[in-house]
Amino acid sequence: MNKNPREIAVKILGEINEEKAYSNISITRNINEGISNLDESLIREMVYGVIENKLLIDWVIMQFSKVKIKKIAPIIKEILRIGVYQILFMDKIPDSAAVNESVKLAKKYGHKGSVGYVNAILRNISRNKSNLEFPKRNNDPVEYLSVKYSHPKWMVEKWLSDYGLSFTEELCIANNEKPKLNIRVNTLKISKLDLMEKLESKGFIVSEGKYAYDCIIIDNPVRITDTEEFKSGLFQIQDESSMMVAQIMDPSPGSLVIDVCSAPGGKTTHIAQKMQNEGKIIARDIHEHKLQLIEGNIKRLGINIIELEKFNALDLDEKLIGKADYCLVDAPCSGLGLIRRKPDIKWNKEKDNLIEIAELQYEILMNSSMYVKNGGLLVYSTCTIQRDENIHLIRKFTENNNFKLISFESLINNTELKKSATNGYIELYPNINNTDGFFIAKMIKI
Repeated sequence: MNKNPREIAVKILGEINEEKAYSNISITRNINEGISNLDESLIREMVYGVIENKLLIDWVIMQFSKVKIKKIAPIIKEILRIGVYQILFMDKIPDSAAVNESVKLAKKYGHKGSVGYVNAILRNISRNKSNLEFPKRNNDPVEYLSVKYSHPKWMVEKWLSDYGLSFTEELCIANNEKPKLNIRVNTLKISKLDLMEKLESKGFIVSEGKYAYDCIIIDNPVRITDTEEFKSGLFQIQDESSMMVAQIMDPSPGSLVIDVCSAPGGKTTHIAQKMQNEGKIIARDIHEHKLQLIEGNIKRLGINIIELEKFNALDLDEKLIGKADYCLVDAPCSGLGLIRRKPDIKWNKEKDNLIEIAELQYEILMNSSMYVKNGGLLVYSTCTIQRDENIHLIRKFTENNNFKLISFESLINNTELKKSATNGYIELYPNINNTDGFFIAKMIKI
């Protein structure tokens, strides 16, 4: 007998919050073929909704509970969380149904006391949800933004310092919105317009991206990877901001490209596409299982110029010094530009991580710069909005090495980004560009 969607959501949340599982992997593992599209959508909404709003939900529970959140049994806590999420955020589900279904789960997984506790907490919240009093924005903006939009305080404090109150509030709001799926047309096999027509004929709602030439946006992507178009390599799932990396690198066919941190391979395969599948790309990663993921995509997309190598970017490969026409450092980063797609990032990062990551990034960049020949190009990218990992790090690098930022204005078709592109880098933000938060810099060796 199949489990109900709320029970599956509770199981997934337990794996994410207690076992530190990645949300996307846990969801894929727990959603099987016997689950309807409707139930799958409900599971995804509840899981991602709870993760996005976890701090707020726990804060609301604490307004009505005498038991501290840390003292609540993990499975009862997840049952409460999905119950509160339905009451506060899902208008289509009556509060009574949210309460009753949660109580049923408490009966199955808890004891008599926990059943009464879940019932009392959720009914109280349902009765008082219009009268919740949040921290005051003007009195304590950090507490207000942290609770209202469910972001860790240290993250809010950092952004307030870097960007100010209005920007930070807009950013927190955007981080809690659901992004549309972006796909990258494989122009080695089909044109963008022809692929859009094929997908439209199957009922998908499609439109062109705003910044990346190869981007198509899908409004209703349910099980799009089951289509023949995906299986035959006509497209790759990739965010529009990430597609800008190969567009900005603009590598010539026949070149030698080194991608020092290539997994999961979206940018690597896009670079091959830009090179018309002519030349050579050395794509490296430290993890063997991630290289296997890239290999699968290479075969599906029909690319044959990529050589995969297990190699630590922190080590210097002397045989490649001065050889590369182009080198990509898609650096390991805090990932704070991806919160829309992976909201669990909010709860898996600590303030101290940022300093360690910036040191790691600089070391990788120094090593990788050695591979670039004179007149060659070095592209640095991250999926974060932290300036210490982005432009501050690049300015430190160019001040101390024989590289300089160069304009790539001609490769950008958007007026908003052209001004920054003339300075040799762009910054993308969820609240401004409606993309993942991203940073790309292009430098030439002089």
